[in-house]
Amino acid sequence: MRVIRGITHAALAAAVTLPLGAAAAHADDVPGYPGMEEYTAVLEPVTVNRSQASGTATIWLDGLTARVRITVDDVLVDHPHAQHIHIGGRGECPTDYDAGIHNGKRALSTLDGVDAYGGVETSITTEGDTSAASALAVDRFPTAPDGMIDYDRTFELSQAAADAVRAGNAVVVIHGIDYDGDGTYGDVLGASDLDPNLPMEATNPTACGPLR
Repeated sequence: MRVIRGITHAALAAAVTLPLGAAAAHADDVPGYPGMEEYTAVLEPVTVNRSQASGTATIWLDGLTARVRITVDDVLVDHPHAQHIHIGGRGECPTDYDAGIHNGKRALSTLDGVDAYGGVETSITTEGDTSAASALAVDRFPTAPDGMIDYDRTFELSQAAADAVRAGNAVVVIHGIDYDGDGTYGDVLGASDLDPNLPMEATNPTACGPLR
């Protein structure tokens, strides 16, 4: 199997061809939608990662049932972008000062930001499992046609995730950057601190926002 910059060709192909709306539910399909609790995150770019990505994430909660709607602009085109609900940190996004030195360059890796946003509790995948076990399921995350993520899905949160959202301790993080502007996930920052088989560009945060 051919490998492109640490991501298998097959995995990328599956991600690119996956219908983004396959598991989506629209507002008029969600019973009781108008009465759900609403939480919104303003997703702002992680500027130290040379990102300009921005958007919003909205979660409507009814018990553990969550409708998750995410829109993000200015992300790397046609590449998988992992997206998660992080909990257990300070309930905030890291600053540029939290960045480390990676392959001789200053950038914010996922682990650099853990004190601020905590660990992954929910993987906001396009289909299938949404637990932390799917945190790096590159074949089940949005691939940003035209540089935009447009995501809409309803699924069950864990009790820990739902509690954190309601307590103001949950942060939505979108991953995947193009640090050197070469149009792909390359090795400019070295290997990911989450999986050495992936380039760090594929897992570094590109946009972040606490749910309020």
